[in-house]
Amino acid sequence: MNPLLRTTVPILFVLLWSTGFISARVGMDTAEPASFLSIRFFLAALLLLAIACLFPSLKTQAINYKKITHAAVAGILIQAIYLGGVFAGVNQGVGAGLSSLIVGIQPVLTVLLASIWLSEKLTPSKVIGIALGFAGVALVTSEWRHVDNAISITGIGFCITALLGITLGTLYQKRFCQSMDLHINMIAQYVASTLFLLPFALIWESFSIHWTPSLVLVMAWLVIVLSIGAVFLLMWLIGAGEAGRVSTLFFLVPPVVAIEAWILFREPLTTTIVVGTALSITGVAIVANVFSRPTLAKP
Repeated sequence: MNPLLRTTVPILFVLLWSTGFISARVGMDTAEPASFLSIRFFLAALLLLAIACLFPSLKTQAINYKKITHAAVAGILIQAIYLGGVFAGVNQGVGAGLSSLIVGIQPVLTVLLASIWLSEKLTPSKVIGIALGFAGVALVTSEWRHVDNAISITGIGFCITALLGITLGTLYQKRFCQSMDLHINMIAQYVASTLFLLPFALIWESFSIHWTPSLVLVMAWLVIVLSIGAVFLLMWLIGAGEAGRVSTLFFLVPPVVAIEAWILFREPLTTTIVVGTALSITGVAIVANVFSRPTLAKP
């Protein structure tokens, strides 16, 4: 990977991905989880199809239904189950801190499962990096835990489901979807995610959304910047590196969200949050250095 891309793309991904949690605060005020997300995924699929129509090289590619099926499975895991679980957990009363902590365990599971499923080596350096990253996330989210006045068992279940979704989805994408064009891959993911969530929206929710100017702006941001830009970067990062390394980037999201919330909503930025941010960055740096270390030629 180009050294400049190795540095800038992960930073850009973390910054974009973190805004999803900020945007969710507005979205869940006037909408229900499955309803909101099914519309978001549908609009993202339409936008990607429109882009494909502008580029003949995308329209003329042969359709491989086996690969599309794999992309659909990855999309349901990464998009519908992960985001649906987080939004549903928040909707059930699980606070931002606790839900972030639960989903923040994802890199640990990913590295462990990647060592089994993808034969990625689990070295002592990786373990140290993961431990520091988890410690940083725990410190940051501990500052938010006081806002969770009541613990919802159902909400916790949704968050755990989200954790499993993003973990398995990252590994599935790495193993089965690497040879597929990213544009077609993402279209398949969003179509599958829309179809997956639509029954939940129609059967268990009212599918009624109060469209305010702020909600329209949030939807536009989530569709264009998150569902297109950030997810494209995620798919590219998974393809360019090991799944375990990519997953460590999610350690940085809760600390970045805390900083963004301090700027936008004047939430406190305490010493504990600053220390947790430093620990998370250190953990990611350790894992990144392990992976980027050049391999010596054997004699």
